Amino acid sequence: MEKSNVNIDRTDVVINVDAVSKSFGDLHVLRDVDLKLYNGENLVVLGRSGTGKSVLIKLISGLLTPDDGNINVLGEIVNMLDERGLRQLRQRIGFSFQNSALYDSMTVRENLEFPLVRNKRNLTRKEINSEVEEVLDGVGLLQTLNQMPSELSGGQRKRIGIARTLILRPDIMLYDEPTAGLDPITCLDVNTLINEVQERYHTSSIIITHDLSCAKMVGDRMVMLLDGKFERQGTFKEIFDTDDERVKPFYDYNFIV
Repeated sequence: MEKSNVNIDRTDVVINVDAVSKSFGDLHVLRDVDLKLYNGENLVVLGRSGTGKSVLIKLISGLLTPDDGNINVLGEIVNMLDERGLRQLRQRIGFSFQNSALYDSMTVRENLEFPLVRNKRNLTRKEINSEVEEVLDGVGLLQTLNQMPSELSGGQRKRIGIARTLILRPDIMLYDEPTAGLDPITCLDVNTLINEVQERYHTSSIIITHDLSCAKMVGDRMVMLLDGKFERQGTFKEIFDTDDERVKPFYDYNFIV
């Protein structure tokens, strides 16, 4: 299943990665890379494990600092911000972690309330309840409101994690391996949700994955990270219509093996 067309403003760049390099000792993870995310776009970053995909989103969010180059997010140069500036910017960026990052000791309601109360201290109890119920309904799990994370399936935890991110109404979503460890039916549900989030909340998103079924279903555009550089970009067909021996095994593993 391929992605349907959505409205993307290609005159409005919300993330601009400009000539960025990042190394860890002698390991050169990113080599002078450029990347743009446009307003309203779902951009998929493909690559094998260990190629630097997760490093990229840590740089974008200011969790890591580039060795060279600049990263502009929503008009702010991330690597030049102080801690206060980073905190303010991160409130506009939603993170969907691979493990959902829910607090096991809290109910679903409490997990969702936590970022809301922490960042919007003047809300009434009625407003908090309304926000929590709205985002839970948006991911189709209102019935889990008073359950503990241990009572949920892996797919439900993933959806609750996305709901907790959405409660602050971020402008940008960063998804790190959103379908990792999930069965094919649940993967389909999560992919559908990513597209629904884009349409309902008007987010711009980067989706880090090595799951080509996910990439094909959610990506308006795709880039492939090879040897520390974005060597290929375009549609799914444009990415994989190649004899490049670095790309073909990636496709074969996902769709043939």
